[in-house]
Amino acid sequence: MKNIAVLASGRGSNFQGIIDGINCGKINGKLVCLITDKPDAYAITRAKSNNIPVIVIDFSLFKSREDYNRALNKAMLEAKADLFILAGYMRLLDDETAKTFSGKMINIHPALLPSFTGLKAQKQAIEYGVKVAGCTVHFVDEGMDTGPIILQHVVPVFDTDDEEKLSERILKEEHIALPKAVELFCNDKIKIEGRIVRILPE
Repeated sequence: MKNIAVLASGRGSNFQGIIDGINCGKINGKLVCLITDKPDAYAITRAKSNNIPVIVIDFSLFKSREDYNRALNKAMLEAKADLFILAGYMRLLDDETAKTFSGKMINIHPALLPSFTGLKAQKQAIEYGVKVAGCTVHFVDEGMDTGPIILQHVVPVFDTDDEEKLSERILKEEHIALPKAVELFCNDKIKIEGRIVRILPE
């Protein structure tokens, strides 16, 4: 069984997907804590409802990004998790944190990487005129949304789509892809070879 820590900044719907996956026995893991930069994040309510410890590292209380990063890094080390999941965590990690937890930290991004990195990926996709979009679960490295790709799920883009409609369609796939990637990690079915992630057979 793997110890899992989740970093989230908002509603925490992907966090809920991990909670549900563990509760139903699909994910062979235990949630050791939620780490959030927002003291009013709804993810905190989800954590408390499931008796998951919450660590709030309020970004607004720090004098500099460096001070915040040091506090975050310390909290992550103290969590002693086997896997860290960025589930709607809206801050770019510093290089030191990315290196410290290399191969142990994954992110869910609402685009088919390497296209449309960063914020408002769904809006970028619509404005570019793509016919398919989706989500990517990937390992975190020092770049922005550049780490080795674990899973990708695809959705169609319709002429009538706006950012909100496409976001909703992608989010449904995020709720499938992220728990699946976590399940694979917890079952030791993932092997990283350079940029390539191999999914090992059952």
